[in-house]
Amino acid sequence: MQNKKIFILLPDGIGLRNFAFTNFHKLGLEKGFDITFWNNTQFDLKSLGIKELPIIYAKTHPITDILKVAQTHIELSQNIKRSKDKVYDTYRFPSSAKDMKSALKNTIRQAVIFWNNSQKGLEKIRKSIAGNERKTKYYFDSYETLEKEQPAMVFCTNQRIMLAVAPILAAQDLGIPTATFIFSWDNLPKGTKIVETDFYFVWSEHMKKELQYYYPHITEDQIFVTGTPQFETHFSDDVVVSREAFCKEYRLDANKKYICFSGDDVTTSPNDPTYLEDLAKAVVSLNGKGQNLGIIFRRCPVDFSDRYDATLKKYSDIITSINPKWEKKTDSWHAILPTKADLDLQMNTISHSEFVINLGSSMVFDFAAFNKPCAFINYDVPNADFPDWSVKKIYNFIHFRSMPSKDSVFWVNDPNDMELLIQKMMSKEAENVIDNAQQWFEKINQHPPQLASERIWNAINEICK
Repeated sequence: MQNKKIFILLPDGIGLRNFAFTNFHKLGLEKGFDITFWNNTQFDLKSLGIKELPIIYAKTHPITDILKVAQTHIELSQNIKRSKDKVYDTYRFPSSAKDMKSALKNTIRQAVIFWNNSQKGLEKIRKSIAGNERKTKYYFDSYETLEKEQPAMVFCTNQRIMLAVAPILAAQDLGIPTATFIFSWDNLPKGTKIVETDFYFVWSEHMKKELQYYYPHITEDQIFVTGTPQFETHFSDDVVVSREAFCKEYRLDANKKYICFSGDDVTTSPNDPTYLEDLAKAVVSLNGKGQNLGIIFRRCPVDFSDRYDATLKKYSDIITSINPKWEKKTDSWHAILPTKADLDLQMNTISHSEFVINLGSSMVFDFAAFNKPCAFINYDVPNADFPDWSVKKIYNFIHFRSMPSKDSVFWVNDPNDMELLIQKMMSKEAENVIDNAQQWFEKINQHPPQLASERIWNAINEICK
C-alpha cells in the first residue's frame, strides 16, 4: 500500500499564504494524503484545522550564514561571467560592519568568496554547508522526527531559507524524497536557491528554463511545472463581498471609483510617499473637473514606518489607508506573518478598485487576474538619503525582461502624466494593455492558475510512487 504521509516543511512564514491559506491543504486531504505541516513559524495552524508538528529548536551552524552569503555572491559573479551582464551586481546587498563581530564576519566572507569564486568553488561551499549542518542539534532532531514519522516525502515551501537545510538533509539521509517550491517570480536570478532538494516545483516553463540556466546540475526530470497557489483565491466566488459591505467596513464612498496605490518596502521604493502624493494631486485635479475618484492605499505588509503619515493626513479626504492584516509576532522581519484574512482583504481591494499604480510590483498579475490594468511608476525623485537609487535600476532587473510587450502596463514617466493616464486606464484604451498583461501572466504562471494546487498534488503523488 502506498505511503501517503506528506510533510510540508514551513521554515518561515512565506509559505503560509501559498499552502495554508489556499485550497492546497483541503485538496490534498480529498486526494487521500495524510498531511502534516512541519511548522517553524509562530502561526497556530491548528486554528485552521491543519495538523502540525512544531519545530522546537531550529538553529543553523555558526558558519552557515557566512557560507550562505558567500554562495550568493559567487553565484552572482558566475552569472555575470556566463551572461556578460552586469545587472547581477545590482542584486548584491552592502555588507554591514556596525561592530567588530560584523567586521570579522565580512573579512571571513570575503576570503571565502576570493578562494571559491568558480563553479567548483560553489560546489565546495554547498558541500561545506551540508557538512556543517549535519553536525547541528537541529539536524539530529530532524532526523529523529523523520525516522519516527516515516513520511513518504518532505515538501519545502521556500527555497531560500537556511533553516530548511538541516531537515532536508535529514530526509535525504533517510532516503525520503525531498522537493522545494520556488516561491517568487524574481528569485532565481538573485542567487537565492539555498536548499538542494531532489525535485523542484516552479511557476512556469519560463521559470523552468531559468532554473536550468542558473543551476545546470539540475536535470529536466527533477522539475515540475505547476504554477503557484497564490493566485488561486482570485478565482473563488466566495471571497469577494458586495461593494456595499466592503465600503461600509472600510468607510469608503460607494459612489466613488477607487484607484489602488500599493506600496513597496523602503529599500525597493524610498520615494513612495512622493509618488502617492503625486497621485493624490492628480485625483484632486480630476475631481475638480467632474470626476468622483478616491485612492485606496495598501502599504507593503512589512512596512510599519511613519513615512506616509504626512501625505495621508494632507489628503485624508482623498486617500483611505487599508492596512494589510499581517501579524507582527516580534520585531524580526521573518516574524511578520500573513493571515488568511489579509488574503481575503487583498482580493476585495482588487475587486473594488479600478486599477493599481505601483513601482514594479507583482500586483500587475493580481489585477490581470481580475482583468484590470496596472500602471508602473517610472520617474525618479531627488532623495538625499538614497542617492544611488533609481527606477532605471529597478526595471533593469531580470524578471522584468520577461514582459512580452512594454505595453503590458501603463508607464507613468512624469508626475504630470498622472491625470491623462488615469483617464486612459478607465477607458477602452486599457483593453489592449490588459490583454498584454494577461499574456505576461500566462508566461509567468502556468494556466489555468486556479489549478496550481491540483498540479502540485499530482506531482507529489508521482514522486511518492
